[in-house]
Amino acid sequence: MQRAFVPPPAQDNARRLDDVRGARREVREGDRVLIEEPGRVIVEEGGRAIIRHNDADRFRWQAQDVRIERRGADTVTVFERPDGSRIYSENDESGRLLRRYRRLPDGREIIIIDNRYSGPPMPFGYFVDLPPPVIRIPREHYIVDAEYAQPDDIYDALWAAPVDYIQRPYTLDEVRYSFPLRERMPSVDLNTVTFETGSWEVSPDQIDRLAVIADGINRAIAANPSEVFLIEGHTDAVGSQIDNLSLSDRRAESVALVLSQQFGVPAENLTTQGYGNQYLKVPTQGPERANRRVTVRRITPLLTGQNQAIPLAPR
Repeated sequence: MQRAFVPPPAQDNARRLDDVRGARREVREGDRVLIEEPGRVIVEEGGRAIIRHNDADRFRWQAQDVRIERRGADTVTVFERPDGSRIYSENDESGRLLRRYRRLPDGREIIIIDNRYSGPPMPFGYFVDLPPPVIRIPREHYIVDAEYAQPDDIYDALWAAPVDYIQRPYTLDEVRYSFPLRERMPSVDLNTVTFETGSWEVSPDQIDRLAVIADGINRAIAANPSEVFLIEGHTDAVGSQIDNLSLSDRRAESVALVLSQQFGVPAENLTTQGYGNQYLKVPTQGPERANRRVTVRRITPLLTGQNQAIPLAPR
């Protein structure tokens, strides 16, 4: 039986794309190819290529202690924070995330992600085949352009209900790798934060532009501590598919780190994923800064199968 996930082969200390390229190693497993690089694995199979990483690496910066526990075949990484709370990241023997939860100092537990799947075998793996959603809201409220939107428009998109009915709870893997599923949630296109060619660094002059996003996410988590937001990374069309997947994934992670380190967004309520040049904002095959960006969307309803907006107090 093929493994669902291959753990990253080494700690991710890369700072430049050349560092990443130089450390890559290709492994063939049956009909698929694994391209291992620091902190990530790119999987090519059946004409598709996806990138995987361990989100828990982002939690280390805030932890005063990190320990690893074995529970049968599973591994639990525990991040203890100065306030006495603990974040638990539970993975199976292949490295795939099973659960992520927060234990408060008083012993209460808050489940943030339950990625276990107990249904019938899925014929398309993690790819969910759905028809396009029926969008009944104005386009500018469905995909919010952060450069021109008012803060309330951004907040509304981050707190909104799905635009079409969610039939069941989906796993995080299904959400990450199924665009028709993610399309059911409004998104904020962060074109106020873009990247230099070949870079995943958020420049200092762009950090404050994330303040309104952080405020919207923090207010959502205050209302519901189990909220989950997906940070999606993108590139322009220049370069190889492998390079672009790696770049985009690192860009998403960089923005998530800024949101946590600079604005106090709980790292465990964020998840990140890179999509390379699959979703160009400007349809060009040439270099285009507007395509080197990130997108943010709430994915809690997709994970829980619930169709409600966040129950916030009136502003």
